[in-house]
Amino acid sequence: MDKTRFILISVFVLIFVSYSFAIEKSPLEGEAFPDISITPPENQNDIDYLGLKEKKSFKLAQIKADIVIVEIFSMYCPYCQKEAPVVNELFNKIQENNNLRNRIKILGIGAGNTQFEVNLFKSQYDIKFPLVIDENFKIHKAIGEVRTPYFFVVKINSDGSTKILYSKVGSIQEPSDFLNMIINKAGL
Repeated sequence: MDKTRFILISVFVLIFVSYSFAIEKSPLEGEAFPDISITPPENQNDIDYLGLKEKKSFKLAQIKADIVIVEIFSMYCPYCQKEAPVVNELFNKIQENNNLRNRIKILGIGAGNTQFEVNLFKSQYDIKFPLVIDENFKIHKAIGEVRTPYFFVVKINSDGSTKILYSKVGSIQEPSDFLNMIINKAGL
């Protein structure tokens, strides 16, 4: 192997390894969801849906539910746009089930999105569940700078701790199957 080729391969490997270590990893199943402050939704109905007492920053564990489905999205993500009707269908299935509607909540977090962008996404795709901003990527960085859409299913324990039951990028596929998976993993 000539010297130039060796140097190029070495540089490529060094860059690849450095990049791999620089990326934070998203929290895995079985781990706690990061204990980070979340900007409250603008809409009082969304605050009430989450069971929050007032319109101020909150932590995921403060949501009044057994399970919180967290969708990390971006208004500009074409995959998020395509997934919006699927997540809406999931929301509707949960709301139609009297045994689940107060136990499972959905929260969308707009990675890098302003309030205007989140509101536009909510309006454009007729989103009925709360969407909140993460304008400065604070939450996005804390969860490992995941691609979008990214879904976490988080169990809220009675002691206020959290446990991730599901952590994955991409589509939830069939809403009924996804909901059944949640019910089984959570033991609901």
